[in-house]
Order: sequence, then structure tokens, then C-alpha cells
Amino acid sequence: MNTASAQPAAEEPRWLTAEEQRVWRAYLHATILLDDHLDRQLQRDAGMPHVYYGLLVALAEAPGRRLRMTELAMRAKITRSRLSHAVARLEKNGWVRREDCPSDKRGQFAVLTDEGTEVLKQTAPGHVATVRQAFFDRLTHEQQQTLGELMQIIAEGLQPKEAGADLPWLR
Repeated sequence: MNTASAQPAAEEPRWLTAEEQRVWRAYLHATILLDDHLDRQLQRDAGMPHVYYGLLVALAEAPGRRLRMTELAMRAKITRSRLSHAVARLEKNGWVRREDCPSDKRGQFAVLTDEGTEVLKQTAPGHVATVRQAFFDRLTHEQQQTLGELMQIIAEGLQPKEAGADLPWLR
């Protein structure tokens, strides 16, 4: 007897329709161009990539301008290894410092320095102008609301709730 024929057939892929393919490619095209546009502005104005700016913002918004490294990785949605490299570069610039966690010998805090705060204050106006020009000024208020709702649905669907989930900041 042929056991291969007794096995259920593998499920066929659900290929994207032409319209879905158009939407997907437009999304990829726009996000790649937007990321590059924001990176170029921040490199030009502050000598840092967009991800570093996001780290400074997260620290600036945190109580005492400090976060555990694991919390900072989670907020930035990056791996701990990438965060460690980024914080090392920010430390070299004098914008961030690390402090040991008194309650956990393995834990560390990233702390925004006064210099880092000043760089953020100087950089933020140009960055927000770039975000507004590249993103919000191109959409109506209704389109902004719809896009926000759609991105929230997608983010919630991709954020697993179970323990041991494979998320960047847990790697």
C-alpha cells in the first residue's frame, strides 16, 4: 500500500490577489522610502540613524530619563544585541550612560545624559517637520485616523501574548 497517498495533501498557498500584491508592494515601497528619508534627515542634522533617535526619545520620556536595557529594547522593538551596540555608540557620543541595576547584578539601566537631552532638543524640531512633511501632510485627517487604526490592528496581531514568544527584544 502506498502510504504517501494516504497522507492529506499539503495545503496550497493562499497567493496574493493582484490587488493585494499592489497594496503590499505600495506599503513596502512607502515604508522603505520613509525610513530612508527619516534616516537621512537625522544623519544630516544630528549624525545619528533613526533608531538611535528613537532610543533617545524613549529615554527622554521615561521617569528619571532612565530605562532598563531590556525595557528599552522592547520599546525600540530591536534585539538586545543591536541595542547594546547602539547604546555603546550613544555612550561614545556622551548622550547616554549605563548604570548597574542595584537590585539585579546582571541588569543595567540606560540613562539619557544632559548632553543627550540637549541633542534631542536641537534635533526634534527638524525631525518632526520632516515627519509632518513626509507623512501627515500627505494624508487627510480621515486617512490618518484610518491608517492609525489599521496599523494598530496589524501590530496587535503580530504581538504574541504567550510566554516565550519570538520577539526581537527577547533575542
